[in-house]
Amino acid sequence: MPHRIAILTGPTAVGKTEIAVLVAEQLGAEIVSADSMAVYRGLEVATAKPSPEQMARVPHHLINVVDVGCIFTVADYRRLALQAIADIEARGKLPLVVGGTRLYIVSLTSGFFEGPGANPELRRRLQEKACREGPESLHKQLAQVDPRTAARLAPRDLKRIIRALEVYELTGTPISQLQEESQRSEPPCKGPMVALVRDRAELYRRIDARADAMIEAGLEQEVASLLSAGYDESLTALQGHGYKELIGYLKGRYDRQEAIRLLKRNTRRYAKRQLSWLRQEKDVVFVDASGEPQDVANQVVEHFRRKLASEGA
Repeated sequence: MPHRIAILTGPTAVGKTEIAVLVAEQLGAEIVSADSMAVYRGLEVATAKPSPEQMARVPHHLINVVDVGCIFTVADYRRLALQAIADIEARGKLPLVVGGTRLYIVSLTSGFFEGPGANPELRRRLQEKACREGPESLHKQLAQVDPRTAARLAPRDLKRIIRALEVYELTGTPISQLQEESQRSEPPCKGPMVALVRDRAELYRRIDARADAMIEAGLEQEVASLLSAGYDESLTALQGHGYKELIGYLKGRYDRQEAIRLLKRNTRRYAKRQLSWLRQEKDVVFVDASGEPQDVANQVVEHFRRKLASEGA
């Protein structure tokens, strides 16, 4: 039987973290993060992780689980998330999945090809080639063995390109073919989904304000420290909004003002893509997050309780 979960999602900067804590407290739930940047230790300023006070109020999982230099795939996330979900259920609690990373959520709610386990030596060799010859070299290599996957991946999407090459080398079968076959399997989790939303102009104002707050909080210094520690800018962890734009500035490609402009623009575009995905999801309920946080949380809790009760949870 699929694990019973509840999902709270929405675009970046909509206010998921604060509402999630309030919802979890009412439901007696524990939070499983579905944020692709929050998994990394050493990334703090631009990741909007829960505060120590929030994590003291409600247990959080899948935050700070790998180092910046590690490649962390959707399959890695799915494996760790399902372990956390099973542990939460064993304690008689409800797993509340919170985040806006589409592939993380889909990996729990749809058929998913997990594939062979990670091969550190192979990943290291591919990573070294990417650093030496550029990510585009791996994209060309992938196009030779799995053109369908290469066609849908950007040439600098290093994390997914490396995973596709790893799967092909370990199985001899293109990951695109294996993923198609996996769609016929039963999803590991099932449960209601709520997406928090705001008026677009308000959301964009929040995104811009968050970007300014990140700069004020020392994002430039954090990025400079990561580069000084020897982390290559092509790492997946450094492709997140805030990091890649500041890297460009610190590498002399443009000035600081342009870095901030790009950060705001790219984050707004990401939020737009998140909203487009959510509108295509069936059975998702949208809740306006612009009211008082407790009132918004109450609406979310009411929906979750009603849906879980009707589905026999």
